[in-house]
Amino acid sequence: MSKLNELKDEFQSVLSGRVPLLDVVLPPLLFTLLNGLLSFTAALFVALAAAGILLGIRLWRKQSFSYTLGGVGITAFAGFLAWVSQSARSFFLPGVISSGITFLASLASLIAKRPLAAWSSHLTRGWPLKWYWHPQVRPAYSEVTMGWSTFFGLQFLIQAWFYWQGSAQTLGIIQLLTGWPALILVLAVSYLYGLRRLKTLQGPSVEEFQEGKDSPWEGQQRGF
Repeated sequence: MSKLNELKDEFQSVLSGRVPLLDVVLPPLLFTLLNGLLSFTAALFVALAAAGILLGIRLWRKQSFSYTLGGVGITAFAGFLAWVSQSARSFFLPGVISSGITFLASLASLIAKRPLAAWSSHLTRGWPLKWYWHPQVRPAYSEVTMGWSTFFGLQFLIQAWFYWQGSAQTLGIIQLLTGWPALILVLAVSYLYGLRRLKTLQGPSVEEFQEGKDSPWEGQQRGF
């Protein structure tokens, strides 16, 4: 139970206020539902309107809107592709491409020995980059990045398959299921595995590294 509470606290501290899930999920969800119930054009305009309304709400409440603005941009671009091609499945093409790019980025970061999981942690937590490259720290982030590359590779292959099958509604459902729900599970497993791996590597914690302490180290007890 303590680990579940720790995971909850970690997700709140890292994601709270940064990634408003409603803003990311609602436009494609509405498009998927309405494209099957009404028409392509109606679904497209409702999805765009929803993205615009969510942005307006963030601005009115003076909340962080960078991710919402990105969501509006992605929705508008996806809508443009769908409108030009007159194919509902094109609305989900940016998501397919994004999965492929993230997969390639994960592989490239492993080849460069600068794992993507480390960069992601650095950007969200602000810990010093040099700590991540410590020989008794980096392997944990490399192994987690290997898991990420597997996940995003499978995500890309599954979505690309359904894209070429041509069913927009099925593709929309698949993209939603393999999107945030699956990603949150991957992040939870990454956190638990990564923290355990750091302990077995017996490297310094972030605080010990910053203070220049010599081994033996207590190691990272929380946060990955």
